[in-house]
Amino acid sequence: MSEETSPTLMQSLDPRKISNDSDDCATLVEIDRSCRAPLLIFIISGLIWLLIGTGLALIASIKLHNPNFLSGWSWLSFGVVRPAHLNTVIYGFCSETGIAVALWLMCRLCKTPLIHSGIIIIAAVFWNIGLTIGIFGILAGDSTSIEWLELPAYSSPILFISFALIGIWTVIAFRYRREPMLYVSQWYLLAAFFWFPWLYSVANIMLVLEPVHGTLQAAVNWWFAHNVLGLWFTPIGLAAIYYFIPKIIGRPIHSYHLSVFGFWSLALFYNWNGMHHLIGGPLPAWLVTISIVASVMMLIPVVTVAINHHMTMWGHFKAMKNSPTLRFIVVGAMSYTLASLQGIASAIPSYSEVVHFTHHTVAHAHLGMYAFFAMIMFGSMYYIIPRITNREWPSAGLIYIHFWAVFVGMILYIVPLSIGGFLQGLKMNNPDVPFLEVVQMTLPFLKFRTLAGLLMTVGHIAFFANFIWILARCLQPYREPVAMILKGTIGLESKEENS
Repeated sequence: MSEETSPTLMQSLDPRKISNDSDDCATLVEIDRSCRAPLLIFIISGLIWLLIGTGLALIASIKLHNPNFLSGWSWLSFGVVRPAHLNTVIYGFCSETGIAVALWLMCRLCKTPLIHSGIIIIAAVFWNIGLTIGIFGILAGDSTSIEWLELPAYSSPILFISFALIGIWTVIAFRYRREPMLYVSQWYLLAAFFWFPWLYSVANIMLVLEPVHGTLQAAVNWWFAHNVLGLWFTPIGLAAIYYFIPKIIGRPIHSYHLSVFGFWSLALFYNWNGMHHLIGGPLPAWLVTISIVASVMMLIPVVTVAINHHMTMWGHFKAMKNSPTLRFIVVGAMSYTLASLQGIASAIPSYSEVVHFTHHTVAHAHLGMYAFFAMIMFGSMYYIIPRITNREWPSAGLIYIHFWAVFVGMILYIVPLSIGGFLQGLKMNNPDVPFLEVVQMTLPFLKFRTLAGLLMTVGHIAFFANFIWILARCLQPYREPVAMILKGTIGLESKEENS
């Protein structure tokens, strides 16, 4: 069931070329084998956190339109469950699967096996210990109440130390790479591994360990909350897109120069964006104005990346039918464009005046983190896991259930909340409308949110079941998917996508 290579492209493979590329094939197999244990630890723990976070999200969603749900459990109140859900998904599922994908991509692009795997395994263990302590701390009432930094002060240093080990490994791997050429995907990965520790350490120092005072807290909070998406998750997601789209359809990226231009414009403009969340707040006008201008200037990297991805896929959209990786990746790439355009619109003061403090902001966050990043991670894992386990995905049916459940659920979540949030904002800005009427107006949209959450839960369970099934096949005699190994590695994978 190897669907990652289009039939037309496979028919063009010359057996003599396969023979000539046997050394490259051996290198790729060696790389995948070296990645197996560290990546599986991150992926398994990330998927467990996804299921936990999904359950917490459902509880929080139901409470918005049924406040008496589980009202007898104080540690499951909305104010506790919501930050616990956010942190399990952000630092559990998204960060751990993101690290796994980034490590595999770095090894492949450097053409170097994963050396010193003990460092990565220790980092994974400490990351999960720190996160577990932090989530229990939130449920116990020790949340810092700082958005995206709710983990208690006694757990954050553990995560930082863990990530420092991963950062050290990245430098070592890049230093001893066998491939002299530096691909665009590596630019994004190296930037992400440099930016995140800087963001996370500075934000924790200034908000948790030695907190600043007054409005500076809000400024630092949104500097971190916005940049952790744009300078940590976005580079990993874009690196995966730049790698997998050309890899699967068998053609180089449309324009190397556009991809480099998109990278540097992202680095230049994104880090200024966070203050547009504080439009109307008691901050210096110049600070908010610079953020608004930088947010609008994000049109440059967004449009650049969108053109590059679309032109690369041009004429190959039919390949999505046979490739689950391509389906998830393309949907994620389109969602990146939509999320960015929605964010740019939210930075315009007249629009922000309407949608600020509404469910529209929640829809925007999920369009960025779930529709973009999570979908990219799902697609990447569909490609990577068979290669590091040397087994095919057992069930095509579960793959289809996963895709359509999360795709439809994502639409039912984002579209109603975006529309409902806008209508909510219009009513809140009308002094003649009682606040209770505004709350009652949002109830149908919140019920759509719960329905969407149930659909996405079905998709997550389907993916987890398929994943456990493929692991079970590793524990028993099973025919090795020789066709997949040959088709997925020889010829195609010796020619990197960004050249």
